[in-house]
This record gives sequence, C-alpha cells and structure tokens, in this order.
Amino acid sequence: MADCPECGRPIDAHNRHIRLTYPDPIAMTEDRENADGFWMSHADAKTSVMMQAQGIGAFMRARLPVHLFGGYTVTYDLWLSIEPADLQYVSQIWDKPEYMQLVVEGVLANAVPPWGLLQAPVRARVRDRRHTPYCDFSKYNDLARVIANEWAHEEVLAALDAQEPGHEGHDH
Repeated sequence: MADCPECGRPIDAHNRHIRLTYPDPIAMTEDRENADGFWMSHADAKTSVMMQAQGIGAFMRARLPVHLFGGYTVTYDLWLSIEPADLQYVSQIWDKPEYMQLVVEGVLANAVPPWGLLQAPVRARVRDRRHTPYCDFSKYNDLARVIANEWAHEEVLAALDAQEPGHEGHDH
C-alpha cells in the first residue's frame, strides 16, 4: 500500500475505528466489572453499549468521528456519562423504532487523544439504526471544533500511535 503524501504513513492507517473498552471513571477503578452495583448491556465490556456502576455513574456508547484532511476519518467509539434516568430510557428503546429519534445529552467519559476533552458536554443523536448515536454538537468550544473541523493527519495519528501499551482502547 502506498504512503500518504501528507504524513508519510501507510494510507490504510488513516481510516481507523477506536473502540474504547471502559469509560475512564470505571477504567480507573481496580474492581471494574466487580464494582458494587455494576451492570453492562452485553457479556463483556468491549461489546457492551451501556454500563452502570453504583457510585461511579451511568454510561452509554457513542461515536465521535474525527475528520482528517483528504476525506479520512478516525472514529472513536467512546463512552458518554449520562443521567441514570436517561440510561434507563435508552435501555428501554434500544431495540425499538423509537431508537431512531434518540437524542441524549451527556459528557465525554473518555479522554480523546490528542485533545483530552474528558467531561466535555456533548449531544449525541442516532443517525443509523445499526450504530450507537453520533456526537454531533457541543457547547464546549474545543469539542465543537473537533466535531466540525478537519484535522492534520500527523496531529491525530501520532497521538493514537503514542498511546501506552495496554491502553483500554483498540482498533478494529
């Protein structure tokens, strides 16, 4: 495969999907799935789309597409911290027609390389029944810029490559 003329990286390294395993507040605990009052929507954290832990919070997955120059996209499949009542509602409509109208407000529950953005307020809405909601608006200027703008390859891809081994995210 050819190398990118902008950044020198292989072209196939540009369109990436990063699925973060846990919300950062849960990843920072020793117990994770063994925490008091822990619940997740599927058999493991990597496949779950909803998660809750007593005293830590309620979380749901959302997608944050980051557009790179040249039409490439790095999509973070991350976690939003939402109100417990919102999580209950989301779990009730997940497999129903009402899911297509879902709009949820929360804050990012994962840091997003290279910007950080942990706890940035965000709105997410469903675009496709087969996907988790997409982050589409933030009143926090830095996150609003990430959502709206295109980014230099090296700025984003270098931050992903610099993540420590054992980071809770993975490409797929």
